[in-house]
Amino acid sequence: MDKYQSNANSSIGRGPGPGGPGGRGRPVQKPKDFMGTMKMLWHYMTGLKGQLVVVACIVMLISGASILIPLLQGSAVDAMGILPGTLNRERLVTSVTLLGLTYLVDVCLIFSREFIMAGLSQRFVNRLRRELFAKLQKLPLWFFDSHESGDLMSRLTNDMDTISGSVGQAAIQLITGVLNVSGTLIAMIVLSPILALTVLITVPLIFLLTKVVTSRTGPMFKENQYVLGMLNSHIEESITGVQTVRAYGQEAQVLRKFEEQNERLRVVGTRAHTWSASIMPLLNVINNFGFVLVSVTGGILALNGMIGIGTIASFVSLTKQFVRPLNEIANTYNSLLSAIAGAERVFEVMSEPDEVPDRADPEVLSNPAGEVVFENVSFGYRADTPVLKNVSFTVPAHTRAAFVGPTGAGKTTIINLLTRFYDVTDGGIRVDGIDLRDYTRDSVRASFGVVLQETYLFGGTIMDNIRYGKLEATDEEVIAASKAAGAHPFITRLRDGYNTHVADNGSNLSAGQRQLLALARAVLNDPPILILDEATSNVDTRTEIRIQRIMARLMENRTSFVIAHRLGTIRDSDCIFVVDGGEIIERGSHAELMAMNGTYAKMYNSQYPTGA
Repeated sequence: MDKYQSNANSSIGRGPGPGGPGGRGRPVQKPKDFMGTMKMLWHYMTGLKGQLVVVACIVMLISGASILIPLLQGSAVDAMGILPGTLNRERLVTSVTLLGLTYLVDVCLIFSREFIMAGLSQRFVNRLRRELFAKLQKLPLWFFDSHESGDLMSRLTNDMDTISGSVGQAAIQLITGVLNVSGTLIAMIVLSPILALTVLITVPLIFLLTKVVTSRTGPMFKENQYVLGMLNSHIEESITGVQTVRAYGQEAQVLRKFEEQNERLRVVGTRAHTWSASIMPLLNVINNFGFVLVSVTGGILALNGMIGIGTIASFVSLTKQFVRPLNEIANTYNSLLSAIAGAERVFEVMSEPDEVPDRADPEVLSNPAGEVVFENVSFGYRADTPVLKNVSFTVPAHTRAAFVGPTGAGKTTIINLLTRFYDVTDGGIRVDGIDLRDYTRDSVRASFGVVLQETYLFGGTIMDNIRYGKLEATDEEVIAASKAAGAHPFITRLRDGYNTHVADNGSNLSAGQRQLLALARAVLNDPPILILDEATSNVDTRTEIRIQRIMARLMENRTSFVIAHRLGTIRDSDCIFVVDGGEIIERGSHAELMAMNGTYAKMYNSQYPTGA
């Protein structure tokens, strides 16, 4: 599976950082390793291969029936005779009876094939989607930091739909088409080599036409998809950012850009679909030309007594049956390539390494006292860009530590290392005297309660979102936690109270209300160690004061880590660490740091000029 391993320049994502190209409008890619991906798909067919064998047998029978039908039609025509009194009634009845039975069997076989394939493809994709989603739960955090969520969602939805709708059907259609063409050609040669050669004259014309048209439509449809993606992106930005658009009076500019892209999409789409639509009429011309050749040549041969009228009738049907699969094979192959490319994108994620597993015989962090020690910790999200450099500090149990400093100094990285979202590059972190990596990752994260600057609310009710901190909690426990966090009053004022549905990550709630729900989660979880990452940065002063009181009660008798830009919120901390450039440049209590008259004092005085 190494061939699917992604790298910094892989199409799987955009690389680290907030920027990078999006996944919208991406043209359909051809697979890089067709056979390798097919082997992987075959591997995921475990338990379904028996049904595939059954389908393959049905396909062979359907192909045989499609060849037998024209032959029986020709036999029926010959049985009727050309001259009066030459009717072969017995042969006619036999041919028509067999023809009817063949049609009936053919319909039953086609229905059986589609019924089996529908269930088989859905079970296959269900398994693949389930394993991909499970894989996403095991991937390390850096993977999500370096890949667009929209691209990952596309792999889980669009690519899966492509696989579901194309891989099985395309494979069956390819097999059916090859069998039909091969069987039909053999039948035509057996009936009349001369007429078979006449039909083959049209084959190069069909391939030439298909090649000319697809060589033009391919780039056009890629451009069409790209422009459509850009238009969708612009619409999404305009809708989600409507307040900003109106605040700056940019409605006209947004409309102008929409009209430009919409017009470009019309032009490109018209050109692409016009060329695409031209192939069938042109193919019909070639097919009709083939029928004319068969009719003329067949008539000449019949007049010379070399073939019968029934043979000509069989050839007309066989010619249709021979030409149609050729075009279907070309279209189906393109569809299969698209599906295999989608499967490659899925397998790229599946081949990513999981989070580093726990060490052998790890300990379980249970009810920790909460002493945390950083010893010469160095770390970088990229090997060539260190974020923390030889950071060392000690936070005694049941004390309150605060981290301040400019954006990008490394404060949040310290929290990421504490919760083992990442592991240190050098040095070590000890909790209660034991290296953090010697604990199970699950027990470490269960011991930390985290309240982030941006509160994420899931689809569901407010009750469900608070209970996310402790899924087994009763309604009474959720309400008690909400009261302790100060969220109960505003929740009861909502129309449906605790049963109010949360819309679009809490867009129907204010920033302060979302923050109170996050605090309620933490209260319900009741963690031994608490982390507050800019927990009051998005609220007004009055709400901030109320949240500070709640946090003060929440931090009692537990080790707490607080990241804050508003320095007034951390004055009472036992120790304040000033972080800059990945290093701790100052440490001490508020009074001690103010007495130093260093970086912290300057930061504090800039926020509170009067020394409040």
